[in-house]
Amino acid sequence: MALDKLNSALALALLALSAAAASSQVFVVGEASATADINTDFKPTNVQIPTAKMTELGRRELIRNLEAEQGFAHRALPLGAGLTLHANGPLAANAAEYKKMIYQKGQAAAAGDRVIVTALEIKGDRIILDLNGGPYAKHRFLSHVSFNDAPVAAGNGSQATGSRITLIFPGPVPEISAPEVKALLDPVIDFGVKSSEQAYADTLPPLLKDSIAAHEVLVGMSHRMVLAALGAPENKVRDQPSGDAKGGSYEEWIYGHVPQTVRFVRFVGDRVTVVEIAALGKPIEIHDKDEVGDLNPSMPTREVAMGDQQAEGDSQKASATPPTLRKPGEAAPAGTSNKVQFPTATKLPPSPTSSPTIPPTGPDPTSPLL
Repeated sequence: MALDKLNSALALALLALSAAAASSQVFVVGEASATADINTDFKPTNVQIPTAKMTELGRRELIRNLEAEQGFAHRALPLGAGLTLHANGPLAANAAEYKKMIYQKGQAAAAGDRVIVTALEIKGDRIILDLNGGPYAKHRFLSHVSFNDAPVAAGNGSQATGSRITLIFPGPVPEISAPEVKALLDPVIDFGVKSSEQAYADTLPPLLKDSIAAHEVLVGMSHRMVLAALGAPENKVRDQPSGDAKGGSYEEWIYGHVPQTVRFVRFVGDRVTVVEIAALGKPIEIHDKDEVGDLNPSMPTREVAMGDQQAEGDSQKASATPPTLRKPGEAAPAGTSNKVQFPTATKLPPSPTSSPTIPPTGPDPTSPLL
């Protein structure tokens, strides 16, 4: 009898659960819902591509002008190295494949995020650009070394967080410039947003503007021009020439480190006076002649003159009536001049003073205690 009651209770419970399941809604988060907000609209570019094959000089110029460039993502960029773009053509992945790539690998940058070209390689018919560190983590051999079962190197930061874009051309990579490559990448990355330093560089004469765009420093540039050309230095040194503590001090900015090319930029005031370029295996290049000239205007100066001292040839100012506190038509007192009177340094005789009275030091005879 008890067993029959237990079976009946179980049956009723199963019926209640089935009825509740029939009336409830089940939400499943999958690829479609997770990638619903990802923009997959694509408009191919129409950039005139040169026909000449890229030279070694053009390859070096392209790498120098594109590395460390910053832009903003036009669309979500997937982690890894699976993003391929054809020059003046479509993405290799269609909309569905693009969403699947982001769903499986994750995002390296969302739409509108800042991205930096951290590495660039030219190979055959393609230009390979690594963004925000690239798709692969930097390997450290110390991560395989342990001491008493304790790892020598910490594992933090070993995960790759960057992306890679491969720009493919119909044939070998042509003699293409950095602005043309940026225009071809416009459907993915917007390089047109300017920083304050880039906007400042656009206001300069062509010689200075071209030098800043080529990341070159000329003798005669200011601090802001050097920052626009090379960015912030790795090291700064303040010193006096020949160690003379009383001599004029200078400031030296140092860029790069061995075995890379090292640049020493010396400032006196707000002007570059010496640029030294030390490349591995080459003699040091020293630039100490003014290369800017009148293109960089000098700082405004002011001349402060003493009260009654007048500069030579300033006859017009000398003939002008000096300012006065007298009323119009009021004559100056007799025996005085219009010049400012300064107090004399003559010492006045000391005023006679009476000698101080010294109170008696003995006991007071009128005191009632005596």
